[in-house]
Amino acid sequence: MYNLLFIFVFFITYGSASYAANNNVVEFSPKTFINLKQFIPQIQTDMRYYGQHNFVGRPVKGYEQPVCLLTKPAAIALKAAEKKLLGMGLTFKVYDCYRPQRAVNDFVNWATEINNIAMKTEFYPTINKKNLFSDNYIAYKSGHSRGSTIDLTVVPINSKIPAYNPKIKQVPCTAPIQQRSPDNSLDFGTGFDCFSPISHPDYQRLSPQIKANRELLKTIMKRAGFRVLDTEWWHFTLINEPYPNTYFDFPVKNINPNL
Repeated sequence: MYNLLFIFVFFITYGSASYAANNNVVEFSPKTFINLKQFIPQIQTDMRYYGQHNFVGRPVKGYEQPVCLLTKPAAIALKAAEKKLLGMGLTFKVYDCYRPQRAVNDFVNWATEINNIAMKTEFYPTINKKNLFSDNYIAYKSGHSRGSTIDLTVVPINSKIPAYNPKIKQVPCTAPIQQRSPDNSLDFGTGFDCFSPISHPDYQRLSPQIKANRELLKTIMKRAGFRVLDTEWWHFTLINEPYPNTYFDFPVKNINPNL
């Protein structure tokens, strides 16, 4: 009787058709995950792991559509933060949201391919690839897989996302914004996914304007209930996340098209 009750509660809570649980990794599409663009229409989405413009240099496993999925509590909190930006003529642009465990595994496998350094010049110009694990740039689990972590930046509300041209010569992500790969982001001192100490939110050797941009993003997100990662200015996790110990592995696609 207890086992039947447990299964009933599990399916009522998660709305799952099927699941597998190993080391807190589960495969199903919870009803509490939503498409952020449909919930916050003004937000921009530049889903880097769906395409080529990322440190791997190719689409990452598990990204079947270029959509941002988040748990509803995280999306609600982000919508409150978005309202603050809209009054300034700004909006958020997201680079990554929910990330399936299979994508994390893809990163891990890529990191072991020591001679595969196709994107080194842009994303990790001063880092030896063999040190990606020891330097904590690559890990076996990611908060993104819990569904309440988001990578994002701030952009002018009417700006356009530049198309990525893989044929253009790579420039280090730490270079001045005018030299880096085109992005409609405000200047935060580095590009997205820049493996460098300069990406740390509290890095000090920056211009006053870059510091102000980082402080704006950090303050708005913290007031909305997110905490910042101390090594990435773009990375935020909802403090009261609904799945703090669960890592999901369903693919990124529009699972709730009516929301």
